[in-house]
Amino acid sequence: MDLEARVDRVARHASELLTRDEIRALFQRTDAPRAYIGFEPSGAFTIAHLITVRKVLDLAEAGCRVTVFLADWHAWINDKLGGDLDRIRACGRYMQAAFTALGADPDRIGFRWAHELTGSPDYWARVVRVAKATSLARTKRAMSILGRGEEESSLDTAKMFYPSMQAADIFELPVDLAYGGIDQRRAHVLAREVAHRYGWPVPAAVHTPLLSSLRGRGRMDPVDGGAEGKMSKSDPGSGVAIPSDRATIAARIGGAFCPVKEVEGNPVVEVVRFIALPWEGRLAVDRAPRHGGPVEFADEAGFLSAWSEGSLHPQDLKDAAVASLDRLVAPARRYFADHPELSPESFRAPASGRVK
Repeated sequence: MDLEARVDRVARHASELLTRDEIRALFQRTDAPRAYIGFEPSGAFTIAHLITVRKVLDLAEAGCRVTVFLADWHAWINDKLGGDLDRIRACGRYMQAAFTALGADPDRIGFRWAHELTGSPDYWARVVRVAKATSLARTKRAMSILGRGEEESSLDTAKMFYPSMQAADIFELPVDLAYGGIDQRRAHVLAREVAHRYGWPVPAAVHTPLLSSLRGRGRMDPVDGGAEGKMSKSDPGSGVAIPSDRATIAARIGGAFCPVKEVEGNPVVEVVRFIALPWEGRLAVDRAPRHGGPVEFADEAGFLSAWSEGSLHPQDLKDAAVASLDRLVAPARRYFADHPELSPESFRAPASGRVK
């Protein structure tokens, strides 16, 4: 790829770049920029993670050295999986397997754990430096990354460390380009502000859209900290877990909120826009002749035009979405059938009750 093709690969299907010029300059400086995405191991992947995996593959195809950061300490701080580090780390191993199953080549995409950093005094010195460059009010605003309201009076003190740790991760790995869903924007902007304050290299950032809950009608303003309406690992009814069989996918999508002609906040339309078209480059709708016959969309504009004008029925759209998701999830089904020890069942045992 030439320079502009690499930038385009990073940018495609993204909600925001910070900034395109910075990303272009990054590729001009180095052939292999260091990119990362951080994950709390906190539950099974959902189809929403297909957005993430696609962008991770884009970054690798553009020549980035990508690290998937399995933030076990962060999940512990955030009380995920009962605060049991054994379960959290089992979940991290499942997440690593899920990435591999969905096409992430281990030769191009690496994995790191938070506990590899937290054992170093230099890491904690970095956390303190970030915290000293950040007001308490600014830290509280960034705490929306935990999926919690910043005014929640019951938050334990450990959760105040979280934003400074997430910013410190970027510099300690180190990272040239931070990637995440748009709900991670505050954390990445915080890292950029701290970098300017200390004269550290400023990380570029790429953000992709969130997938709405299949239930619909939740608040979705992730830039301002409101993302209650997103598909969530903690609410099984809001999404489709990976791996799921076709019957489960069909049942969940079949019952999904899908108002006629509406685009914003419509999870089935988002499945097409954010998953089917980016992954497969097309959406094939296999309609009966009496309903107009088969039709295929090769781009988002054509699809949205047909949907918005009402020439595509919600049931036909749902059937096409099910067929696409079934194809995309199939490799994960095969992988976990062959590796049951890494399946979601590996971390669903009751918490031990011990703080580790």
